[in-house]
Amino acid sequence: MGCSSCGTKDGKPSGCKSNGGCSSGGCNRLNVHDWLANLPFTDPAVSCIIVEISFNNGSRKEYFKNTTLHHFNKGEMVSVEGVSGFDVGMVNLSGELVRLQLKKKRIPEDSAEIKKILRRSTEVDLQKWNESKSREREVLARSRAIAKQLKLVMKICEVEIQADGRKATFFYTAEDRVDFRELIKLYANDFKVKVEMKQIGARQESAKVGGIGSCGRELCCSSWLNEFKSVTTAMARYQNLSINQTKLSGQCGRLKCCLNYELDTYLDALQHFPDHADVLQTAKGNAQLIKKDIFKNLMWYTLPDSNKQYPLSIETVKKIKSLNSKGIIPEELETEEVATTSKAKEPEPQFVDVVGQISLRSLERNAQKRKGARQQQGNRDRGRGTRQQQGTREQGQGTRQQQGARQQPNKPSDRADNKGPRPQGKQLKLNRNDQGSPRDQA
Repeated sequence: MGCSSCGTKDGKPSGCKSNGGCSSGGCNRLNVHDWLANLPFTDPAVSCIIVEISFNNGSRKEYFKNTTLHHFNKGEMVSVEGVSGFDVGMVNLSGELVRLQLKKKRIPEDSAEIKKILRRSTEVDLQKWNESKSREREVLARSRAIAKQLKLVMKICEVEIQADGRKATFFYTAEDRVDFRELIKLYANDFKVKVEMKQIGARQESAKVGGIGSCGRELCCSSWLNEFKSVTTAMARYQNLSINQTKLSGQCGRLKCCLNYELDTYLDALQHFPDHADVLQTAKGNAQLIKKDIFKNLMWYTLPDSNKQYPLSIETVKKIKSLNSKGIIPEELETEEVATTSKAKEPEPQFVDVVGQISLRSLERNAQKRKGARQQQGNRDRGRGTRQQQGTREQGQGTRQQQGARQQPNKPSDRADNKGPRPQGKQLKLNRNDQGSPRDQA
């Protein structure tokens, strides 16, 4: 669950502007979903008036009575009773689910120790709360320096200051008992607050600090787990896990809490396996039990002077146990065939000798064919260009003939029936013939 202020605006992630106090509660650690919030009740008088309030972004939760006439929704900031003052927290849960939580933690609903909700947080309350929260980092650094000066073997994990700034709670971890009477006096003089010291374990420290586990997800203790059960190496043995301190340890340095998640399933499956079957007597020696496979119902044994592992079914182990109880020692172990579920390997490509299959002559023929094809294509292109040029010349000649015909429209023809004037040279010749010779004239 997230809120609209956690989105991305103008290409830049804005983050939660309320510092974990958004109405959806998605930014709050150990957040819960109140699925009965919208369920109407016929009798409001019998409804639960206890409200669960979370502080410091969900790292601490407490219960308060709602003696006011207001109904508080999830995510609202309210002012509650504190130590000689008030504190500001966020509504985390209300209604019938709070009654179930009280029964689980064995807290009576009418207990006098449950404090009251004063009012909705005003602007003045929120301003003081923000000022107190801004001091926590500086106070934490200074408190660690003072503890180091006093040479106390302890670690200050977190400092939580009340909203009105009158009280500060210091959470610390220590292996042994610590005498911090002098430390409290120095804290009270330097910080001018009422000091409260609370010792927590390594798991609670990881829950407050937070982090990413080896699984790649947020730590369970900082996201949803609020009850810590003891974890031992026997739980790893039941699940056939190798006792490797590095792999079995979490961020806190203790055994991982997730070793408890599947333990019940393994214990139920191991009920069908025979007890006291760690050693089986055979002719080759005593067979030692290595592991139990609850999925295939097999028990794996090894013989002395051999590293081979023998899978035996549950019936075979019970049979050998009954024979050993009667003093009969079998010569060998009746092993079971274990079907491998591994994926079949693909055949690897083998070397193929292709020398001699491709000759240079065939490559030369192909090259000549490609060369001849390119030449033919070039000739075709040149022929097309020549025909285009010829057509252009013929068009030019026809154009010039038409222009000459237009310039000489009245030119006489050479036909016999033409009655136009003859050329002057012919006329002179006829005149000479008409006159005759001088002999005829005499």
